[in-house]
Order: sequence, then structure tokens, then C-alpha cells
Amino acid sequence: MRYLYNRRILYTMKRYFLLLLLFTTLSGYAQNTINNYKYVLVPEQYSFFKEAHQYGLNSLAKNMLEEKGFTAYFDNKDLPTEIANNKCKALNADLIEKKGMFTTTLTLILKDCQGNVIFKSKEGKSREKEFSAAYNEALRNAFVSLNELPYTFTDEAVKVESVKAPVVVAAPVNSPVAVAAAVVESTEASGTLYAQATANGFQLIDTTPKKVITLYKTSVQDCFIADSGQSKGIVLKKDGKWFFEYYNNEKLVSEGLLIKF
Repeated sequence: MRYLYNRRILYTMKRYFLLLLLFTTLSGYAQNTINNYKYVLVPEQYSFFKEAHQYGLNSLAKNMLEEKGFTAYFDNKDLPTEIANNKCKALNADLIEKKGMFTTTLTLILKDCQGNVIFKSKEGKSREKEFSAAYNEALRNAFVSLNELPYTFTDEAVKVESVKAPVVVAAPVNSPVAVAAAVVESTEASGTLYAQATANGFQLIDTTPKKVITLYKTSVQDCFIADSGQSKGIVLKKDGKWFFEYYNNEKLVSEGLLIKF
């Protein structure tokens, strides 16, 4: 029984360790959020319209982005030297229209200079019959999910790096490393955290509202790479409950979480 118990511990810790390596490998990309950008470029004509600035939708989008805190420009105007010399410092805003007989539906997309989706809003809908009113209402509704997302420009360079993951050498089953993994510091869940969707997963917000933990999707269901700003680990679901697990001074810490998706 002791042998099987230790093997189970080793298997679990190896899986967690591999997920942490994945987090390190992808961290250069995963940290690419709206907070890395000060500027947004807005098109003067959307692909589903025949004219520039039709229904005033482009100007409305620009104004709402500025209200959010971005510095927005139309993409074919004279741009500041900082952006003209490097458009990767700006996000590109676009709208996607979903055809419907009685409903106007728009989705806001923010992409980086390489075409990666940094933010995708929930669908904004309108049942107004008049086109101008319908498009404006749909756009405002699409902006709701962006406005709910905390934004603070961090002035950090956005970069994509390829990092070669180190070779993982498994510890022998009966080694002190495998046995030490059984030592877990556990804490109960405190306040409820609310999950807000991002391009790569979710961010958990408290009632302040303040971002507490950033979650990044993995290929494992109900298991996320997690970063609280102070600790990096994983958030996973066990027996119907959520836990944030990470190492602190070589001890495995397991914090209970109350998450509302």
C-alpha cells in the first residue's frame, strides 16, 4: 500500500511540474493582454459596410475605446511616430457582424500586429428596426464585456519568445522528493471570485473589483495554469471544489477557491 501511495503522489506531482514548465515556456506569449497596449487603431470602414464611417459606428468605437482608457486613432490617418515606426505597439480593433433576420449582432475583436486575438467580446445585440440605432446599440452592448475587464496600461514591451523546456528527470518512487510531496499546506476558501473570460482563459475578480488570479487554459479539463502575481501554479477542480496549488518555500500549498463562472 505504501508503494502504491508513493507512486500516486509521484504521478500527480510530475503532472503539476510539467504544467508549470509549460507556463514558463509560454509566459512570454500568455502575458500579452490588453494591459500591454496603450494604443488602438480603428478602421474607418468595416468589412460589412460599403462606406467609411457608416452610421457613425467607427467614431463611436473610437470614442468608447478612449473612454476605456486607450489612446485610439483611425488606421489610415497620420499616426504618431511611436506607432508609425512600430505598429506592434498598437492593437487593431475590428467588428464582426453576425447575420440575423430580426437581430443586429456585433462582436468586438482586438488583435495584435501578428493577428493574434487579444480580446473578443461577448455578442452585442439589438432588435431596433432602424439601421443606425440597431448598429449603435449592438456596438454599445458588445463593449459591455470590455468595460467589465480591468485595464491599466503597464508600459511593458510585448514579446513572443520560444523557450526550450528543460529535460524533466523523474525522481525514484521511494526517493525523499516523492515522499515530501505528501506534505501539503491547505487553506479554506474565503470570498467568492468571479471569472471573466480573456483571450487565453479567465481572470478571477473579487468584489472590489480587483484581479486576484489570472488563469490560462490547458489541454486538461478543469485545470488551468495560474498566476496570482505573487505565486505561480495551477488551479484545478477536485471532488467538485476548486483549489489554487503552488509551491512556497519548497512546500506544496493548496488554497481553496470559490469561483463563479
